[in-house]
Amino acid sequence: MNLTPLLFLFTVFLAPFSVAAIGDRFPSEKKVIKDPTTGVTLAFLTTQNAGDRKIYPTHPQWTADDNWLVFRSNRVPGEAMAVNEDSGAIVQVTEGGYFGMLMNAHKSMKLYLMRDPSSAANRQPRYGNNTADKQIIEVQLESLFRDSAAGKLTSAAHYQRLVGTVPASMRPGGDLALDANEDLIYFNIGREEAARHLAPGEKIRGNFGPRKMGAGPGGIASMNIKTGKIDIAVITPFKLGHIQSNPWLTRELVFCWETGGKSPQRMWTAKVGEKPQALYPEKAFEWVTHEAIISRDEVAFALMGHRKIGTNDGWGPAGTRAKPTGLGIINLRNKQMRIAGQTHTGSGLWHVHGSADGRWAVGDDFDRNLYLIDRRTSAITLLTSGHKKTARDHVHPTFNRDGSKIQIQSAMLAADDKSLNIVVVYLPESLLSKTDNRANRFD
Repeated sequence: MNLTPLLFLFTVFLAPFSVAAIGDRFPSEKKVIKDPTTGVTLAFLTTQNAGDRKIYPTHPQWTADDNWLVFRSNRVPGEAMAVNEDSGAIVQVTEGGYFGMLMNAHKSMKLYLMRDPSSAANRQPRYGNNTADKQIIEVQLESLFRDSAAGKLTSAAHYQRLVGTVPASMRPGGDLALDANEDLIYFNIGREEAARHLAPGEKIRGNFGPRKMGAGPGGIASMNIKTGKIDIAVITPFKLGHIQSNPWLTRELVFCWETGGKSPQRMWTAKVGEKPQALYPEKAFEWVTHEAIISRDEVAFALMGHRKIGTNDGWGPAGTRAKPTGLGIINLRNKQMRIAGQTHTGSGLWHVHGSADGRWAVGDDFDRNLYLIDRRTSAITLLTSGHKKTARDHVHPTFNRDGSKIQIQSAMLAADDKSLNIVVVYLPESLLSKTDNRANRFD
């Protein structure tokens, strides 16, 4: 039997993956459709079954020039991609792999990530829990996109810079946030490292709930982007998760007590170097989740109403509509909170976000529907539906900077009813053309 043709085909099949490099381009998959239920315009920037997922909704999705969306993908296993919203061009933006959060800079065309240099690109540790030192990498996106378009790419080292190395002893988990000054990048640290910095007499909190998660201590460290110097930013007596940095105000952090479900006190905030404070002191009947900084002074979050009235299990009596539920927005300065809105039926709003001008709030539900709330009037509108409950992940909405569109991930077009694509939802012109921009914000 002549194996030469088979070997040739095998080589061709492997070639895209074996030679994949930063700056490589992929054909546009862009498809613009109208939502079949609402008529709202949806731009599917990816349409293939390629393992696409958006960055977590607490973090910037668009690059600083508002032209590209960075996302996870298996087009090249272990590497990140960016898609141009206008042209649909897809570009590989990392080489060498990453784990944890992809962090777009707010003001500069840079991307930050954490990498385990001891592991292959497609075998990065999910939470960084091994004995290797980790690296924080800066990617220069402006020159990368320019050289990729011109076909004049150079080596990966030309576009990727080592910011600094995090010792394995710190057990960094890859949860990143960038300071508003873009001089510090924050990352979570492991329990043993956090314990070394715990205040004397601080009571360590144990696990909470049936998933047996949440035991402390936890913490956040910072790395100076110019020098690589590491400092401790915040230490908590509980397991800490979902690190966010206020994009408008330097050295202000928001994070959560991570239990895998209902927490005794979910949302926390702290200035770097200061003691953490509960952001919204919650009751046993409240299921608070999925907080997101949406403006200089505001955090949106979900007060879940997804469980039957009368439920009282390992999570306690929380999450029923026997008490107020909905999309909450709390002011970081005076701690006033109001509920912007809530669906009448179903799970209620779950993953939430809002426009920075204070006009809009947005949330998804268990059925992958996406709802828009006008904060002036509390009117709630179904923006898009049909994103398939069988999808591999939730819709996860995030507003862009000017509040005119929302990025989601969707399985609406997936032949297998599971695979996710990167989608931009454009707010209807009939809403955007209204000139009254007064918002329900707190003075």
